[in-house]
Amino acid sequence: MKPGGRVVDGSAQGCPGARRSHRIGSQRVGGSLAEDPGHQEDGEGAGDRAAVTTQRLVSASRATYHASVAPPPPSGSGDRAAEGPSTAATVAALAGELAALPKAELHCHLDGALRPETAVALAADAGMPLDLAGARARMVAPAHCASQADLLRYFDLPIALLQTRPALGRAARELVEAFADERVTYAEIRWAPRLHMERELGMGAVIEAVAAGVADARAGLGSRTPVIGLIVTALRSHPPGANVLLAREAAAFGEPVVGFDLAGPEADWPTPPHAAAFHAAAEGGLSLTAHAGEVPGPDRIREVLDLGVERIAHGVTAAEDLALVELIRDRGVTLDQCPTSNVQAGIVPGIAAHPLARLHRAGVSVTCSTDDRVVSDTTLSAELARTAVALGLTRAELAAIALNAFRRAFAAEAHRDRLGEDAETAWASWVASSALLS
Repeated sequence: MKPGGRVVDGSAQGCPGARRSHRIGSQRVGGSLAEDPGHQEDGEGAGDRAAVTTQRLVSASRATYHASVAPPPPSGSGDRAAEGPSTAATVAALAGELAALPKAELHCHLDGALRPETAVALAADAGMPLDLAGARARMVAPAHCASQADLLRYFDLPIALLQTRPALGRAARELVEAFADERVTYAEIRWAPRLHMERELGMGAVIEAVAAGVADARAGLGSRTPVIGLIVTALRSHPPGANVLLAREAAAFGEPVVGFDLAGPEADWPTPPHAAAFHAAAEGGLSLTAHAGEVPGPDRIREVLDLGVERIAHGVTAAEDLALVELIRDRGVTLDQCPTSNVQAGIVPGIAAHPLARLHRAGVSVTCSTDDRVVSDTTLSAELARTAVALGLTRAELAAIALNAFRRAFAAEAHRDRLGEDAETAWASWVASSALLS
């Protein structure tokens, strides 16, 4: 980080790029390994909710394993529009309970979380006519977009408005406040600095502005401030050389930058040209993640695996390829999935068709996040609730997936251990006492 720009309070501290070994599929809940009940494919009755350990999953036959990840028939029943009154009430009640539990969010974009009310204020500052209805129309995407590229259009207005230090700082501060309001105790904010250089800012200044916004949030929130890590995102459509410079800038910045990412339209822009940027980020000590699996086919997922990523943002289409699923599982790579956003992008027809639960039950490390809180009109509590109800997750499964986000965070080990232990205790109590789910 540049002199005078160090931000540590309320942010991820320690060596950001340390490699970590993780358990796959065995999640600790309340101090003991929580094994997911009731997902055997060998003929046991639904009432016998026997635990299935990771070792048993790994040693299962390929035929059984393939059945566990095969996609279900297309269905739109997971969409909010298709929820009946009873389902909607269950989702709302569950979201209310989850809002009180400590949570971690690993996949959340700064520009996709800009509040419409803030957009109106920033537009006024810039002399741009914009009312609240107009902001919502341009920032909140419909339940179903024509494609990933169509969904990305809803980022145009936020990016246009986030071109100054005050605007970026305000957006970061308000996002941290939103995390705190629903008891997200750890979060990683990602954004593409090179999209915010249309006016006077350089790459380093853009990163500084967001880090300063995180620090400002801590000043107001005090002990309620979540631990925050920043992930700097490169764009597939940007020149590979420019992304190398971005990776070096991000690595040199230091805390709270913890990771490096690649995003943008997958269909038209392959991954390999950006390998040098990932090499530079890794050399600088950053943890690696990349977007892939939001368009049909597994090719882009295989490409980002070749970059040495620890986590993949989305990875939805991995479920189409048994060998790829096994590779992801065996390497211990985590899929940070965002069901509502994936429905919007058209990669699944509804949340009920999303592979998150099937991948989890097959031993793949998965997490659940919002992706874009405003563009997808969701919160982490709502996303977890909606996903759990649509996919038929048990309380133990939902707790395991939620706690896995702490375990797979790019934060320093001390943060992961402290926050994870607190979360385990709270989630174990909820699993034992809630009347919702099974």
